[in-house]
Amino acid sequence: MSMKILIVDDEAYARDKLRRLVAEHVVGATVTEARDGREALDCIRVQQPDLVFLDIQMPEMDGVTVASQLSAPLPLIIFVTAYDQFALQAFDANAIDYLLKPYDEARFLRALQRVAERRASKVQTEQHLLLNEKGRVTVIRLADIIRFEAADNYVMIHTSQQQHMVRQTLSGLQEKLGQGFVRCHRSHIVRLDQITQVLPAQKGDAELVLQDGLRLPCSRQHRDEVVQALAS
Repeated sequence: MSMKILIVDDEAYARDKLRRLVAEHVVGATVTEARDGREALDCIRVQQPDLVFLDIQMPEMDGVTVASQLSAPLPLIIFVTAYDQFALQAFDANAIDYLLKPYDEARFLRALQRVAERRASKVQTEQHLLLNEKGRVTVIRLADIIRFEAADNYVMIHTSQQQHMVRQTLSGLQEKLGQGFVRCHRSHIVRLDQITQVLPAQKGDAELVLQDGLRLPCSRQHRDEVVQALAS
């Protein structure tokens, strides 16, 4: 799992522990360190790491504030702290995991497994979808697709720039998409990283809020699948 890793903590021994664990378990990793929130922001903007181990309580700027000020491309974030009351804030800040000090090697490895799974899902979205539209083959990057919407015997594909309508079923398309997409309704498939909120609705249903503010229905039968996919 070769990648660029940034370790952010104001305590030297905490940084040393993470550096040792990374050296033992992540082959080919490039590791840098930051001692506070402002230094962390500078490192992230310049180095664009793949993964950040981010302490929450630090001088200058806390870890949650650091995470809230990041812009794309976003690194994967694992918060590290001695205080479990920050767990909810951590996941609200889109962290993929939360290490509570003093964590052991086994818990660190579980966090690494989440990183591997998330990176594998990202690779899926870097693939392409080939559409045959009236004899003309159109190539669409999965990373550009926001959602799919059923329309009678057709599917409307909504990308970041345009729309495509193809004669296909949602189920048929879903088999080609991989883990980066999730079915949320009989008429909708959405890319996971477009979902910013899952809001409760009536009768066990839910509503998904996307990055562009659009709200999609999430039926009761798909709600748990969506939540589980977001947490993995």
